Amino acid sequence: MNKIKNAFAHGKAFIPFITCGDPDLTTTAACVRGMAAAGADLIELGIPFSDPTAEGPVIQGANVRALAGGVTTDKIFDMVRDLRRGLSVPMVFMTYANVIYSYGAERFLRTCEEIGIDGLILPDLPFEEKEEFLEVCRRHGVALISLIAPTSEGRIARIAREAEGFVYIVSSLGVTGTRSEITTDLGAIVSVVRENTDIPCAIGFGISNPEQARAMAAISDGAIVGSAIVKLLARYGKEAPGPVSDFVRSMKEALR
Repeated sequence: MNKIKNAFAHGKAFIPFITCGDPDLTTTAACVRGMAAAGADLIELGIPFSDPTAEGPVIQGANVRALAGGVTTDKIFDMVRDLRRGLSVPMVFMTYANVIYSYGAERFLRTCEEIGIDGLILPDLPFEEKEEFLEVCRRHGVALISLIAPTSEGRIARIAREAEGFVYIVSSLGVTGTRSEITTDLGAIVSVVRENTDIPCAIGFGISNPEQARAMAAISDGAIVGSAIVKLLARYGKEAPGPVSDFVRSMKEALR
């Protein structure tokens, strides 16, 4: 969990997301190495799921492609194990509760600890039901990262008080995807978070360019970008590591 804290220790953090296995795990691994070299402070690795309810069409498409290509949780674990031989950047998994249920929570989290995964984001796990996974996450030193949405309202303070790793603030209502503008009063949400915890908070959902990233990081501790990166993978396929690295470098520069 300290590794996650360290991701926010050198100014505003840039956190890219990638769907593992789209178009294949060799490309995913090359992109992760490239993103780390380009200055990513923490990397979110998406484990594909057949019904990713929080995702818009871009990341849904990536999930479909990855699953059709035969990616499995075990293959993703092997990829991370290999990446960890040369990379120290904090990495967290983002997936859905059913992926962990079907794998077995104890076995899943034990493997996360063994391969050096620092946190877990489950968008379909309601805050009120997190106890199911919290104990096993803590046992294996994996931060269960909470999300706060514009609809969280009266629950924001409580979620912040109990948060681990970092607080993931969802910028807008709806699913993931690039947005031309973000109109939520995020400043108000961030101020409630800051009153209740000293854990860093980062804003995600809808950020697609350096200007938006700079604006979101100005009111929080960092910016999370997924769909814009996944679009590059859909466009360039196995040639994506170069364009993805360039994109991450430009976003990190914007936050400096």
